[in-house]
Amino acid sequence: MTYTETSMDALRHHGDELADAVVATLFERGEVGTFNSLMRYVSTTGQELPAGLPGVAREYLRATATPPDWVDWAEMEKARLFFIDNNVHISTALSFASMPACYVVPHVARLLSATHGLSYPSKRMAETGQFTVYLMRPDAFEAGGRFVPAAQKVRLLHASIRHHLKRENRWDTGTLGVPICQEDMIGGQMFFSLTVLDSLHRLGIHMSEEGADAYFYAWRVVGALLGVDQDAVPRTLDEARQFLDLYMLRHMGPSEEGAHLTRQLIDLYEEVVPGTLFDPVVSALIRYLVGDTCADWLDVPRTPWDTLVKAAPHLLGILETIEDRSPLGAWALDRLGHLTTALELSSLTRGRVMHYAIPEQLKEEYGVPAAPRTHRWTPPPATVS
Repeated sequence: MTYTETSMDALRHHGDELADAVVATLFERGEVGTFNSLMRYVSTTGQELPAGLPGVAREYLRATATPPDWVDWAEMEKARLFFIDNNVHISTALSFASMPACYVVPHVARLLSATHGLSYPSKRMAETGQFTVYLMRPDAFEAGGRFVPAAQKVRLLHASIRHHLKRENRWDTGTLGVPICQEDMIGGQMFFSLTVLDSLHRLGIHMSEEGADAYFYAWRVVGALLGVDQDAVPRTLDEARQFLDLYMLRHMGPSEEGAHLTRQLIDLYEEVVPGTLFDPVVSALIRYLVGDTCADWLDVPRTPWDTLVKAAPHLLGILETIEDRSPLGAWALDRLGHLTTALELSSLTRGRVMHYAIPEQLKEEYGVPAAPRTHRWTPPPATVS
């Protein structure tokens, strides 16, 4: 598949017809509060839906309760094992590369500011971490698994944001297209798959081509469950690279919301890291993984750790050597990785299960995004030494 300016523009005018219709009906009938209250008790696949759940929501949950019939379960198992083997590195990439990548797209940063609020910055990270953990559990798509209900709720959350912004004329659709459009949904899928893989490579993590392909495939399945148009989504890593490169060239740049969200992210993880000695590592990791241009746009401070953190690939290489040569070492490192990820998620969620509810209103201070700049960012010319 080849992506062009014209094909990307077309994706900006499409949302998610199924979820949008459900949300519109819930608001029209005044049933959003009832839906949110009852859906707090729907958390696992296969459980009986509560009495009193609005009919349109019941039909939606039944229609979206199963993954696509094209899913290759052997490939999904490879993705799960890849995650287990690299869970700490993947968590690092999600926190310090994928999320900042979202923030460097101004209209996406404004959406995140509107829907998650700056007073609770850990909510977005907690939801992302919990969502990924649910996806990579052995029972993710089986009875009792938590992933499918989470995906169903996130899909309606996205639709509710589109509903609010368009109904209240708080989004310049003519200039920016549909909020959380197909282009942005595919872009988000790329941030949580390809950007993660790129970050692991930058950190010096040894990955098999088979493992990387499987991890990317798992997020293709996620995209399908979240309403991404499967005729438009990249099917291979090469197609993903083409899409993401063009997407970023079209949209990335500085914004107040992006810088503010990044500051909140840095503050959040500096609280998670014990003591203060290693606080600068957070900023240094972000700068190392997203590059100086994006880091400057996001007002990521420069620190003395910027140079030291470049040694991370060498240190991680030593650990991977231990893991490859010693079964006991491999078990110990995998166990340590699991505990570290669990501790990080527990700190972000504050010990609670995150619920994905339909917001009955957005933040009052959220305004209409400014029109994009006339001149798109282009990389500087290469210098010859």
